[in-house]
Amino acid sequence: MTRTHQARLRRSALAAGAALAVTAGVVAAAPDGDSAQTTPKLSLIAATNSLTLDSWKEDPGVYLDLGTYLTSEGGPFELKVTRKSYKDPVVAEQIIHNGTETTTKALPADLVKDFSGLPDFAQISITDTNRKVVVNRSEKYCPNNAAGRINPDGPAKSKYPESCPENAFTLGSVWGVEKGWASNTYAGYSSGPVKLAAGKYTAKVTVNKRYRDLFGISSKPQLINLTVRERSWEDEDGAGLRANKAMSGHSGHDMAAMKGMAGHGSMRPEAPAAPTSGAGPSYNVGHGPLIPAPPALPWALKKASLKAAVAPVGDGPGRTDGSRQAPAASPNAKRPTGKAAVPDVPKPDLRSLPAYGIEISDGGQEVKGKDYLAFSANVWNAGPAQLVVDGFRSPGKELMDAYQYFYDADGTQVGYTPTGTMEWDPRPGHEHWHFTDFASYRLLKADQKEQVRSGKEAFCLANTDAVDYTVKNANWHPGNTDLSTACGQENSISVREVLDVGSGDTYTQDLPGQSFDITNLPNGTYYIQVLANPENRLKETNLDNNSALRKVVLGGKPGARTVKVPAHDLVDAN
Repeated sequence: MTRTHQARLRRSALAAGAALAVTAGVVAAAPDGDSAQTTPKLSLIAATNSLTLDSWKEDPGVYLDLGTYLTSEGGPFELKVTRKSYKDPVVAEQIIHNGTETTTKALPADLVKDFSGLPDFAQISITDTNRKVVVNRSEKYCPNNAAGRINPDGPAKSKYPESCPENAFTLGSVWGVEKGWASNTYAGYSSGPVKLAAGKYTAKVTVNKRYRDLFGISSKPQLINLTVRERSWEDEDGAGLRANKAMSGHSGHDMAAMKGMAGHGSMRPEAPAAPTSGAGPSYNVGHGPLIPAPPALPWALKKASLKAAVAPVGDGPGRTDGSRQAPAASPNAKRPTGKAAVPDVPKPDLRSLPAYGIEISDGGQEVKGKDYLAFSANVWNAGPAQLVVDGFRSPGKELMDAYQYFYDADGTQVGYTPTGTMEWDPRPGHEHWHFTDFASYRLLKADQKEQVRSGKEAFCLANTDAVDYTVKNANWHPGNTDLSTACGQENSISVREVLDVGSGDTYTQDLPGQSFDITNLPNGTYYIQVLANPENRLKETNLDNNSALRKVVLGGKPGARTVKVPAHDLVDAN
């Protein structure tokens, strides 16, 4: 459960109240006889017609962040992406806003394959000075990529989430480009580098015909005069460049083969994006001490009278450049007094996702001669209320007393109940306060009943994964996604940990003492059980959906064990 120190490139944070006001999934029918709909006008633009990209000798290849953006004018461009269950395919529909009403436009059943974006959206062609095509590739597009306003009358903040989920067990997502905004079309993390020698090129970017026809996007291609320059770390000023380079996404590509999705202990490499682009997944990248991200500069205003305007860097009244990070949640000023009570108000609904990132590991130098079954586990909140837990420390005590808080529809605190403790975890890579008895993990025999191994981990609650942003009261801009701010310090007197509606918290069980010791287990079929709220200490709307199972088949021999992970219904991903 070590933390990955990664840079965070984020769009502006949105207050929870505003996010809740645009709850996903609420769709009203169009008035009878009203055929006129306000559909967004979409266009592909380029931030610049001349661009320089670097190819590093130590990490050869050029990442094609060409500065092209999809703009939305006249109204927001919004897609709702869902699946009924893991037995059903992922489907998308367009939500069209017309004043206070919304309508739904059906989209082709095969349009999307997962929740990571629109496949084969942009076509990129690069020619050299001899007019020879040296690159011809298509890339997917996540509308939730880094974005900025293109019109001064556009909303100061975008209501849409800040990335497209990559967790294979995601259930629902909302993608969108705010009215008067533009979002980067670069595919980021999923887009590999291309081999280009130093020199001059011409890049042409177009939207593929299927999407032009489906969404009414202009067919005008964007041309960029491209210069590729070769650079080397050894020729630069050492650490300063390396830090910038790491934030650009060029460090960590050697980790590409490592498994694991977003969450505590994730080993996913950083998105290969330039520092100012903010493209690629930005949700849950920053689970170590915060490395301030360079601001994503606002893009050129389109109106002729404003072409010469220079937008300031940073957020301020009436403007945003997307560079802010949401602060940690603040606990109550003091522990509660009076009689504890659990009022009749909305409560959270904790659910578990099936385990993933499953692989065989060993104990390394610390525990030799052992075989372990490592995995990632996620517990998420289906709502309709946040899970809010505060910890309060008595002077000189090692543990904090933990309390769960309850709120009415207006957000007023109306009750609390004691719910265990929080403990300080001093291990490297942790160094924060863990809430105990949040989840447990069990390895079951083929009958799914008899337990052969078990483990329990205290959690620092953080919103690491967007699991389903279409549930009621889902917060599209959750706070405390970063462990360095969400879970306190060793000298903290109190701490607040929150699991927001629609988000989940992933822990990677990859170290001895966390993963399952399978050294002496016979080969055969087993099930990994992820169980939320195992002691039922937390108050929920439903306690019957806290368990999730994932089938695994162990093989091999001691020192060379193997694991096969069958598909979970239609989710054929580990």
